[in-house]
Amino acid sequence: MTFPLFLQKLRRNALLTAAMTASLIVSAQDTETVFIEGNIMKLSDLSDIPNAAIRSADGTISAVSDEKGWFRMEVPRQLSYVLVAADQYRTDTLHLHSGNATSPYSVYLQETTELLAGVDYTSRTGSTEISTLGFQKMEVIGSRELMKAACCNLSESFETTPSVDVGFTDAVSGYKQIQMLGLTGSHTLFTRENIPDVRGLAAITGLTFTPGTFVESMQLSKGTGSVVNGFEGTAGQINVEWIKPFDAKTPQWMLNGYQSHQGRSEGNIVYSGEINDRLSTNLFLHGKSNWLNLDQNSDGFLDQPKGETFVVGNRWFYFSPKNIEIQGGIKGTYMTNSGGEVNHFTREIPRFSWFYSQEVQRGEAWAKIGYMNPVKKWQSMGLQLSGLYHKQATAYSGTHYTADQQSFYANYIYQTIINNTNHVIKFGSSFIFDNIGESFASWEYKRQEIVPGAFAEYSYNYLSKFNVVAGLRGDYHNIYGAFLTPRLHLRYAPNDRNAIRASIGRAQRTANIFAENFAYMASNRQFIIHSAPGSNPYGLDPEIAWNMGLNFTRKFKTGYREGTFTTDYYFTHFQNQVVVDIENPREVSFYNLNGRSYAHSFQAQVDYEIIPRLDIRLAYRYYDVKTTYGNTLLDKPLISRHRGFVNLAYATRSRWKFDYTFQVFGPKRLPEHSRDGSRLIASSATPSFTVMNAQISKSFIEDVFEVYAGVENILGNMQHHMILMSDNTASPYFDASLIWGQAMGRNIYIGFRYNIPKK
Repeated sequence: MTFPLFLQKLRRNALLTAAMTASLIVSAQDTETVFIEGNIMKLSDLSDIPNAAIRSADGTISAVSDEKGWFRMEVPRQLSYVLVAADQYRTDTLHLHSGNATSPYSVYLQETTELLAGVDYTSRTGSTEISTLGFQKMEVIGSRELMKAACCNLSESFETTPSVDVGFTDAVSGYKQIQMLGLTGSHTLFTRENIPDVRGLAAITGLTFTPGTFVESMQLSKGTGSVVNGFEGTAGQINVEWIKPFDAKTPQWMLNGYQSHQGRSEGNIVYSGEINDRLSTNLFLHGKSNWLNLDQNSDGFLDQPKGETFVVGNRWFYFSPKNIEIQGGIKGTYMTNSGGEVNHFTREIPRFSWFYSQEVQRGEAWAKIGYMNPVKKWQSMGLQLSGLYHKQATAYSGTHYTADQQSFYANYIYQTIINNTNHVIKFGSSFIFDNIGESFASWEYKRQEIVPGAFAEYSYNYLSKFNVVAGLRGDYHNIYGAFLTPRLHLRYAPNDRNAIRASIGRAQRTANIFAENFAYMASNRQFIIHSAPGSNPYGLDPEIAWNMGLNFTRKFKTGYREGTFTTDYYFTHFQNQVVVDIENPREVSFYNLNGRSYAHSFQAQVDYEIIPRLDIRLAYRYYDVKTTYGNTLLDKPLISRHRGFVNLAYATRSRWKFDYTFQVFGPKRLPEHSRDGSRLIASSATPSFTVMNAQISKSFIEDVFEVYAGVENILGNMQHHMILMSDNTASPYFDASLIWGQAMGRNIYIGFRYNIPKK
């Protein structure tokens, strides 16, 4: 019997002293406790609901359902009912069978949209949800959010998400990279349904390999995550969920077409089929072509590369009657790009013109096997497996970079409880194998990284108000040796509308200096590696960082409409970092940190429905990111300290949707550079700039056929002097990598979405 339950019994006995005899009888009965267990499911499609709260009416006894919607808790035998609640669902009452409380229960919660007595009552869920439940602040980005923009691939899926900064890597390749907490995307752990996805050679380019049409939702969390998912991920984790074939809401066919006036054409096909009650499959097809010679700023260079991308994927789900779930899939990507000076693509090619070209071939395969004990349903185990082959060849005029990677990943997870579902423990082991070969200029680098590891994570829930998740993993790296990764998460929720969370943890990674900094190859900078003695990759030490965070979430209601306010602060301290030094305009240097390096990140955000069907999102973000370059602590270049964000989304009853996003970016530090080749301009601040995007869409048949049109960069502003010395590519100061503003002009696009429901 728990201590709060003991206090409850003591208080009850004190109040019944007038009837001592009856009190003794009742007390004797009440001291008997039993365990209840069951599954929390969605009424519409019977899918599991994780993080649902099960509690007594007075709140003194509670539990939280696990990731499969299962719960188990100890209650007095005479307790007649408990309340079951979850975000986005109606609270329900579970009536208990006195004297037979051990029987498994099934609870079906209804989503908060219903028809009441002839009155239309609608509680709308947001396109991005931030729950007060769970030990981490998790931003769940749904399909509605992804459709606010053209959302052609993952690198373009965060235009309406204030937590992520998106910018071009350089002025010729067309790649976009993200930043979280002031750190580049390589410090974020990207997973596809909790299997590592974008890493290694694809740390930057890999975001373009997943079309937005494939994505059902994304979960974004800042700071260090669970040790179950590995030792990487300094800035946070972005988990991508693909469309599920067995979901009742998933159409059988999803067709999508996109065309921009900048010469970009795309088409997507997603098939979801259920062979029977146990077996289902997805087929994913994507094709993209950039075919126009586009130079909107008249600098003589293509604003975006020409080329084609093809992606095909197929996966299968099997649900065994013996509580075994198996998923397996494959994915192939082929991409070609070519860019550079416009006259390189004309019929009359001069003797020399600067060009860029790239070819990528990538194959992936994965499997997930899960088992849940049919009797003790709080016990489960899972095995995650994945393998990939990645090959790329890139040319920047006279400089060539080729690389290949073969990787294998395995992760075994076992979960059970200690006494009741308030105490959950996970433990298991993992294995990572990376075989990477690179050739750049006159350098040849080859390495094999073999990392076996083991982990344990303990979770404690108290009255749905307090959570502790403490994890520790130990790994042995064949090059760097053994290391530990501790992580701790705390959550306190005084009620169901407020939550305070804190976290601290360590992260470690190997920097892939060429693949993560290929933008500087679009210049005449000399690459210099200051190697340390030893056999480390590139002669550099691993990056090691500690991240600490604190965030607050409040749900509120004003004028009968729901809103969410969130604010967070994170501090990242680098114990070691591979410094990328571009302070000399003729060099890019790589060396181990010798001094301080840190990042402060603060963000405040409000989501609210101003009037019926008009949503607003307001956000402010502040970064203070500094690194020691040489012997001087400086602001990290090309990072804006301040960012303001406004998003408006309005939907009419006649199925029109209007979306508008306004962003303002503060100045960024620009390192020393040259514009005319004769004189150097000292480190200075760039101008502030704004970006506005808008989209309008119309559904002619609800959830079946929709057309959309939009404008990106409405004002058409582009960074001035985007390519330094663009008129003299032989100059030592030629540089297309110092991108701080908009690298593309106004983009007007149209498209359609056609969903064919299942029969």
